[in-house]
Amino acid sequence: MCCTASIAQEGCAVNQGRRTVHCAKNRSVHVKIQTMLQVLYPPRCISCGDMVESDFGLCGKCWRDTPFIDGLCCDLCGAPLAGHSSEAEYCDDCLTTPRPWAQGRAAFRYGEIGRKLVLALKHGDRQEIARPAGLWLARAARPILHDKMLIAPIPLHWTRMIRRRFNQSALLAQELAKVTGLPYCPDLLLRHIRTRSLEGQGHEARFETVTGSISPHPKRCHRMMGRAVLLVDDVMTSGATMAAATEACLAAGASDVSSLVLARVAKHD
Repeated sequence: MCCTASIAQEGCAVNQGRRTVHCAKNRSVHVKIQTMLQVLYPPRCISCGDMVESDFGLCGKCWRDTPFIDGLCCDLCGAPLAGHSSEAEYCDDCLTTPRPWAQGRAAFRYGEIGRKLVLALKHGDRQEIARPAGLWLARAARPILHDKMLIAPIPLHWTRMIRRRFNQSALLAQELAKVTGLPYCPDLLLRHIRTRSLEGQGHEARFETVTGSISPHPKRCHRMMGRAVLLVDDVMTSGATMAAATEACLAAGASDVSSLVLARVAKHD
């Protein structure tokens, strides 16, 4: 029996050694393939296409020219504000237009490279932009995030989804959830009415157009009952769409709603 056990142990050791060598060879092959791909397809800036050190990033110039929002900002929409304050401050738009959500943030202004990135994601099929955008959103949202907050995107009407093939807000929300570790529900809300484009419409017309166009998914209401929801969108202009989505969440029993957008249209953009 001792001899048999010894032989068995030697066999296990040999098999383990073979597995170790096999794994080492696989890692070596993987590294070689990655190196070859980097030589053939070097990382490029997602904005201008210049070479950068790592994938899904901005070059130094584009980073400096992207209007990230740092410092004091409106506590309801994230618009940049001048000065410094330890208290919550609000922009003129949020002082004159009631907001049903509790707090809000934006990663950058909708201008210059910020506008270019949003349009490339939304209409240029540049879905890879969502990956670094998730990091930018997480950084902007840090002051308003808390445990058990449920992340959800602003929904698209199904006809627009078919034409575009993806919901850019859902891509952003998904990447944000990966970075923060917070739960994510891609179909928490439904856009049951196809509204005309808000582009070119005035402030009041935008609110009239989207009012009542968004509703909670009947099979997802339980996920937001008594819970905080973080709504994610690509751009905020008047806040009409975010307001319609917020009201749908509150009507379904959400305890409160916060907003987060990649870009905020400021008056000087």
